[in-house]
Amino acid sequence: MALFNRKRTADTAGNTAPAATAAVLDADPALDPDPVLVALTGDYTIDPAHSSIGFTVRHAMVTNVRGSFGAYEGTLHLDGTDPSRSTASLDVQIASIDTGIADRDGHLRSADFFDAESFPLMTFRSTAAESVSRERCRITGDLTLRDVTKPLTIDLEFHGSATDVYGAERVGFEGSAEILRSDWGLTWNAALETGGVMVSDKVKLIFDISAVKAAPQA
Repeated sequence: MALFNRKRTADTAGNTAPAATAAVLDADPALDPDPVLVALTGDYTIDPAHSSIGFTVRHAMVTNVRGSFGAYEGTLHLDGTDPSRSTASLDVQIASIDTGIADRDGHLRSADFFDAESFPLMTFRSTAAESVSRERCRITGDLTLRDVTKPLTIDLEFHGSATDVYGAERVGFEGSAEILRSDWGLTWNAALETGGVMVSDKVKLIFDISAVKAAPQA
């Protein structure tokens, strides 16, 4: 099932419909809305107990350090009739960073890196959504970190929807984006005797999201 794209029709012989016909359908989805996608339309809350927001960064030029943030909240609005109107919002508590090493986490919270005391939140606010292919979408928005706001594009794969054992309607997404941390003022580094630096500028952000649909308003 695709959230951000529509299935092409097939004739009785199993062949896909002519390109011109498919183009007409894609150009005006309101003529034939997919009831499955329309049913997904609504507001969702990210479930931190079944989601993860993390990162990887090259350390000492030879290996990757992985970390995650344990405290965050976010919302999604999905529009199954017009996916370009879908939106996302995320607030991450910087102090919740966890790389598995307490001393390293403390350094990351310090003014050398995130300066969590002065800038406690990392936020993302979407500005656009678009289809890339079946099952894949792209969300563009503003990422704010250390009081610096710059555009960020996140490529996401839609994993589908389901009703869990408690009756909650869920959707799942997985995606990633690469940034240069220096663009947000995270410039601390140390030179290595063998050449290169301790921490790479490039950071990969990783998102694995499960979100629960809000109950209809009475």
